[in-house]
Amino acid sequence: MTFRAGLTALITAATLVTAPACADTYPERAVEFIVPWSPGGGSDTLMRLIANNVEPFLGAEMPVINIAGVGGTVGLRETSRRAADGYTISQIHEGLLVATETGITDLAWDDFEPVALMTASPQYLVAGASDNYSTFEEFVTYAQANPGEISIGVTLGGVPHLHAAMIEQAFGLQFKYVGYEGTGERIRALVGGNLDLAIGDISSAKQFVDSRNLTFLAVGSANRMEAAPDVPTFKELGHDPELNVTRGIVVPKGTPQEVRDSLEVALRNLSQDPDYIEKTNNAGADVGFRGQDAYRTYLAKLDETVKSLSSVLAP
Repeated sequence: MTFRAGLTALITAATLVTAPACADTYPERAVEFIVPWSPGGGSDTLMRLIANNVEPFLGAEMPVINIAGVGGTVGLRETSRRAADGYTISQIHEGLLVATETGITDLAWDDFEPVALMTASPQYLVAGASDNYSTFEEFVTYAQANPGEISIGVTLGGVPHLHAAMIEQAFGLQFKYVGYEGTGERIRALVGGNLDLAIGDISSAKQFVDSRNLTFLAVGSANRMEAAPDVPTFKELGHDPELNVTRGIVVPKGTPQEVRDSLEVALRNLSQDPDYIEKTNNAGADVGFRGQDAYRTYLAKLDETVKSLSSVLAP
């Protein structure tokens, strides 16, 4: 072999090794799923449902790697450093946007390529026993007349804090914030009469609503929920803040479009699978698929909202 022929062969081989995946061949091996949360939590449970059920639609296994820490940002940092070749994916939710705005991380949602929003867990405005209001309209009237008097339980600097601030902004209210670590803790405080309101969900609060200890005033979903069909949406009530904990799939910045398209198609098909839908519902979430463009639009709009509320969310 001549020197020129040998050099050409080496260059060709190197090109084959380093060339990005394309739609015709992708995926040729397993796609690693970095879940930036500890095993057993809500995100881990829902993301494992994706990983464990997507192979028939993607054509490759999807092993989960848990890299937890600092509100999900440690695993996302690792994801951002991985090759943009389609063989590493990760998951974000609204918490990343809050963490960015409050200075917990310098990573932002658009440091990644959004692929698909997969699940949504609608959040409710939950009220304790009150002689002053029993409906959302009565609540707004009372709250506007008594600014700063109504206490609301949130996770300070977290997604529930964001959701409460969105309600304040939309309806011209002013709450007194009380911090709790988790949803269950603040719902118990609400049942015990230590709060006036809380941000909660079906799994944490419905049993107390059914027993008439608490009341769902409104829900942040696009449409009324089957689990609570009598509860109006904020859109019905005059404004449309989306109060969801959504979980979506992202890949490192620069991942080829054709690879993102292949992932989106696989995830879209998974989202229509009855078995996957049932498992997700049983885990306390709804399948709310949005493709790349719709997911990017959602994140961009939410980012504007988070920025507008930065002074409220600051630690």
